[in-house]
Amino acid sequence: MRSLLNAAAVADLAGQRVDWRFKGLPATWAGLTVAQICAEAPDLFDAGPLGPVCVLHDTALQHNLSTMAAWCARHAVELAPHGKTHMSPQLLARQFEAGACAVTAATISQVRTYRAFGVREVLLANELVDAAGLAWLAAELDGDPGFRLTCWVDSVRGVTLMTDALRAAGAVRPVDVCVEVGAAGTRTGCRDDVVADEVAAAVVASPRLRLVGVAGYEAALGHDVSDAGVARIRDYLLWVRAVATRLAPLCADMVVTAGGSTHFDLVAETLTGPWRTILRSGAYLTNDDGLYLRTSPLTRPGAGPGGLVPAMQVFAQVCSRPEPGLALVTMGRRDVSFDQDLPLPQHLRAGSTWTDLSGCEAVKLNDQHAFLRLSPPADDLVEVGSWIAFGVSHPCTVFDKWQLIPVLDEHCRVVDLVRTFF
Repeated sequence: MRSLLNAAAVADLAGQRVDWRFKGLPATWAGLTVAQICAEAPDLFDAGPLGPVCVLHDTALQHNLSTMAAWCARHAVELAPHGKTHMSPQLLARQFEAGACAVTAATISQVRTYRAFGVREVLLANELVDAAGLAWLAAELDGDPGFRLTCWVDSVRGVTLMTDALRAAGAVRPVDVCVEVGAAGTRTGCRDDVVADEVAAAVVASPRLRLVGVAGYEAALGHDVSDAGVARIRDYLLWVRAVATRLAPLCADMVVTAGGSTHFDLVAETLTGPWRTILRSGAYLTNDDGLYLRTSPLTRPGAGPGGLVPAMQVFAQVCSRPEPGLALVTMGRRDVSFDQDLPLPQHLRAGSTWTDLSGCEAVKLNDQHAFLRLSPPADDLVEVGSWIAFGVSHPCTVFDKWQLIPVLDEHCRVVDLVRTFF
């Protein structure tokens, strides 16, 4: 099997020196390389983090990688995880090692980031109409026969703009495209069969594009896992399948792709067929303690044992106890997600032990503070200076707040430092 990225370029990240640019990390690490720190495997808290600090848990990451790979194998689907979730070549390398077939990107800038690390298989889940971006892409494709990128189209005008820009750039290799179909009132994508057929015909007629399949995105319809929500998703996916079946004779090496992190089970159930079916789930890698705990097919109520587990936490310190039942914590909107749910207080650190904080609640975030309502007996235990571990909801909007993230083993020892590029 050919390598899907430049392993040496990823390994070179271990030579980066830690300094003031990377928030939350111990000041004692300044000037050391990532490799030097990991060789010592320091206890994060003994090293003195300048909280808050986001962490990943190595055992949980590996569990989720193997769990998702086994699930995809059982359901005869491939996985091109969404790279926008973490924007980390190190984590992508682990996903490739676990069997991922490509990386998904949302923008041409994200593609450039992953190409800097030699990534050779990319799904760009958008219609690319930027002439400068298309000129760069043409040069990349023509300069590396082993690089393959597939993007979406959902309008005849988009096909025309792409064709003209690629012609002007002197492109030799055609760009592979999928016709995207989208439900009414959601995001991008052709809204009916007539438009989908017109777009497909325009692609076939273009000398600079090659039609390779059909794309959809069921998560644009939401994360509702009720019977009504599932029925709505299934109806949409059945339409995607019908479009794919109709366009199949026009396609080379046909791909049918969809799959967020909530309804990928319905995608596998509905879209497998006489083509490559590729999921694009991204949040499975860390899962979470909120949105995806409730909605992922591998964690939602009734999913059964052995599913995904949370692999991300944010640690923060109590900086104020201004009144009974209230603690202010050094973690805010600059540090943790809040677009789906507020962070979940989980454990209080006392020495080397952690005490459960069930019943406590984060009720508000400022830029740099969290307001924590404390229930007995936590109200008597939480003190100024206490460290608290928080679970997160929607990891995508946590990763983008941290440039260098410690990966911990089960003893809170640092086994890696993951670099992100947002």
